[in-house]
Amino acid sequence: MNRIKNAAKITLLALGLTAFQGQALLQSDTLAPAEKHAKESQLVVRLIEHLHYKGSELNDEMSKKILDKYIAILDPNKMYFMSKDILAFDVWQSEMDDFIKEGKVKAAYDIFNLFKERMQKRVDFALNQLNQEMNFDTDEAFQWDREKAEWPMDEKALDDVWRQKVKNDYLSLKLVDKAPEKIKEILEKRYRLMAKRINERKSDDVFQLYMNAYVSLIEPHTGYMAPRTSENFEINMSLSLEGIGAILGNDGEYTAIDTVVKGGPAELEGSLKKGDKIVAVGQGAEGSFEDVIGWALEDVVELIRGEKGSTVRLQVLDKNDEPGVMPHTIRIVRDKVKLEQQAAQYQILKVKNEEGERKVGVIDLPTFYMDFDAYQKGDPDFRSTSKDVKKILEKMDAEGVEGVIVDLRNNGGGSLYEAVQLTGLFIDQGPVVQTKFSGGKVDVKEDKMEDMAWDGPVMVMVNRFSASASEIFAAALQDYGRAVIVGDPTFGKGTVQNVLPLQEYTSDRENKLGQMKMTIAQFFRINGGSTQNRGVIPDIEFPASPGLDEYGESTYDNALPWTSIRPSDYVLYDDLSEEIVFLKKQSKERNKVNFEFAFLDKEIELYEQEKDNKSISLSEKERKAKTEARKARKEARKAKRESMKLAQENISILDQVETLFDSNETHKSKDTLAAEAESVTAVDAEAADEEEEEELFVDFRLQETARILSDYIDLKMKALLAKQIEK
Repeated sequence: MNRIKNAAKITLLALGLTAFQGQALLQSDTLAPAEKHAKESQLVVRLIEHLHYKGSELNDEMSKKILDKYIAILDPNKMYFMSKDILAFDVWQSEMDDFIKEGKVKAAYDIFNLFKERMQKRVDFALNQLNQEMNFDTDEAFQWDREKAEWPMDEKALDDVWRQKVKNDYLSLKLVDKAPEKIKEILEKRYRLMAKRINERKSDDVFQLYMNAYVSLIEPHTGYMAPRTSENFEINMSLSLEGIGAILGNDGEYTAIDTVVKGGPAELEGSLKKGDKIVAVGQGAEGSFEDVIGWALEDVVELIRGEKGSTVRLQVLDKNDEPGVMPHTIRIVRDKVKLEQQAAQYQILKVKNEEGERKVGVIDLPTFYMDFDAYQKGDPDFRSTSKDVKKILEKMDAEGVEGVIVDLRNNGGGSLYEAVQLTGLFIDQGPVVQTKFSGGKVDVKEDKMEDMAWDGPVMVMVNRFSASASEIFAAALQDYGRAVIVGDPTFGKGTVQNVLPLQEYTSDRENKLGQMKMTIAQFFRINGGSTQNRGVIPDIEFPASPGLDEYGESTYDNALPWTSIRPSDYVLYDDLSEEIVFLKKQSKERNKVNFEFAFLDKEIELYEQEKDNKSISLSEKERKAKTEARKARKEARKAKRESMKLAQENISILDQVETLFDSNETHKSKDTLAAEAESVTAVDAEAADEEEEEELFVDFRLQETARILSDYIDLKMKALLAKQIEK
């Protein structure tokens, strides 16, 4: 073992690196830790040890994980480092913990500086490959997902990986009819930008990467933000609400959709989804696109933002699309997201069956919001979730609504106070959620309001992206027997975070220090179980959309496990177990003949067949055939969908669902409506073909939930009638 370790040290020195105690051979553009980073490193360790909810010891076992994580952050797809580099880094695998404790973080910079070197060499190689002749007739495949691949043995092996990458990048553009000179121009720019992004990294950026390699291993919602990141965070959050209303993030070479802001232009347009990858951006209703693969995030944001009322076109790949799949075009009219659009919205639906009609209300909650500034100033008209929902419930009562659906799909949480207040509209006093802190103290949040704003039937819709405050509300209504929960299992985020500025824990006032986002507590249901990891399991589950198994707390290796504490003292409102059995059976029978669910099953089946395929053909003929097969499958699906839709109209078991009112329709600005009309008339022929292929979006899950609620209302009415007869 010592012989291997000594050999690794020799290799390390040959690479121009040293162990921490030695003197590194630095070039003029290499990065080194600042003096303040030693203090920050030690401070981060102390805060984790004393304040984090999960006890964690920084030791040799974690040391190797930190090293592996840091390397994975820099080179997740194994495209830059070679196996000899990894062997060289191994001299530090039992020392990373000591380095962080002692504030000696230079090893992280040595690794990063070599990464910069390796990347520049790869970019030079890629640029040279663009001048080589490429043959697209060979039977060759490119492994585009290399996360689980072995590290390339040497430079020759790495050259081959990059030869295939460049070939794939070139072919992907060739297949969308780009001219050779244009392809070369696009790819040259793309590759140079990759190196530029790394060369623009500052010392603070490297320290942030390294600290997050450590703290993210403790628990996924704990993180370190460098001063510049902290300053930009608030700015970016406010800017994200202008333009298309989407928060963007990085996904390797791609800019990806992190969040579609409720009520924003993208959400109202309806096509853009979390995880979608943006490959190109076009300005106006027609014209050319700018390739943005490999661009810095801020540059893509700048390109997408623009004047209110103008149109931006995005060429987008779905999250699970492999390289080479033809992107689809989404047109969005830029607008500013207004508070009214982010607030609770509602619909009134009519469900019609052979026995008659039921009027049901749907309350769409994008987040749990509260205008804290207005509240603190004593403004009695401050906006909040619970106040807005109470007004909506009053309107629904006046309209003769018989049951209410609270739609929490894609609601990532927000104000805990508002989650408690909203629960209070549907229960008559009592505990709502328990919070346990690291010291063992348990705090119980209660609804203290007398009476209910709504005492009729309630259903809560959730999905994989319902998290935090959404899970608290859904869990409370489920535990009380106050509502039937419908949809997919929720995200499972049952932890509480606090932001700790490091400046407040030191006497250093000369240097700008970063911030820690720290998990300090955990939420528990009133029945004693946690929402952590497992989430809220619906009483009636729908099949989940393909790919959703990649999201959620349970997908993190280091997530806090599910656990439980003592239940709160609460009074059950109703036992819905018998009703749920009946409602589930009725829904299952409908879904057997509902073509929307049949198509969802097919999508899931197709996804399962293709999800493990991590390579793509570099044969032009094969790629074209695959594209044509995809197009034919889409056209066949559309035709099949139309025929099934016509056949379904005569199926009496599927109650008709009609929208009587939708408050969302009242929130598009005049500029947006005018630009949309102009955009439709200005669409080019290629775009028109694309639009013909699109299928009208139908929220079949909401429609089925309305049918389930109609059944639930019928059950309640029959039970009430039976009681009256007994009397």
